[in-house]
Amino acid sequence: MSRIHEALKKAAQERSSQVATGTVPDLADVATGLESPFGNKMQAGEPAVRSARVSEGSSFLDFDDLLRRCAHPNWHLDPRLNIFLKTDEGRIGRERFRTLRSRLYQIAATRPLKRVLVTSSVPSEGKTTVAANLAHSIMCQPDRRVLLIDADLRCSGMHELLGAPGGPGLTDYLRGEAEKEAVIQNGLEGNLCFIPGGSEVSNPSELLLGDRMKKLLDLVTPIFDWIILDSPPALAVHDASSLADLCDGVLFVVKAGETNHQLAEKASAEFLKKNLLGVVLNSAEIDASYGDYYSGYATDDQKDSY
Repeated sequence: MSRIHEALKKAAQERSSQVATGTVPDLADVATGLESPFGNKMQAGEPAVRSARVSEGSSFLDFDDLLRRCAHPNWHLDPRLNIFLKTDEGRIGRERFRTLRSRLYQIAATRPLKRVLVTSSVPSEGKTTVAANLAHSIMCQPDRRVLLIDADLRCSGMHELLGAPGGPGLTDYLRGEAEKEAVIQNGLEGNLCFIPGGSEVSNPSELLLGDRMKKLLDLVTPIFDWIILDSPPALAVHDASSLADLCDGVLFVVKAGETNHQLAEKASAEFLKKNLLGVVLNSAEIDASYGDYYSGYATDDQKDSY
């Protein structure tokens, strides 16, 4: 992965020359980091404003109103994949996602960053799991409102990880067959909302490129602090690249010991030209001493609200 790492460092250096307030942190290794408080000036990633004008129609919609009007099914999170269920086995994983969360906050302090696309080069690299756990890690902090969107319309599976209904969802809204309130779910005690993939369709690319997708994101962006989108693999179809144009940044997931270097470099190269935030190394082996080090630090688990 050295060439990917070098490419990311080069991209970060190029971005830093355009950012007057400082350099953009590199996420390529997701290692260590501290929570970075924001200044007095409102930045992307801070608690969202309480109200925003709906882009469709003339009514107003705030987060509390959205919660009253959206669906409230009972979610049943998969304990094998969701590390924020407070099991001992997930302790180190939770720390890794808190570190990733911190790095995103640091970038958000330097430039607008609210819509984050999570993708990979090929299937089965863990992008959906990364997207879900990242959303949970942000939601665990008080007053952080997060919207998780399953935009992998060709193989939507986020609802299975959350134990949530698969529809109505994004495709139903994009085809005009469901209202926005019907496709947004809130199934936990917290500020995490979810839009599932919805019904199977034959034209996912056309739907994602349509006006309703942009309108939906424009509608929810002022209401939520962070919007995490799970997209199809970048090399399989063009959907990820199209969605990246609607987002502020892209996280690229690679699976340790399995991702083909050439495929990863080919897939990430396109996002380097756009808004690549960094690479998340998934399923990396952790040294036993690393786990022993974190065993004495339970304060973050105690601080997180969920």
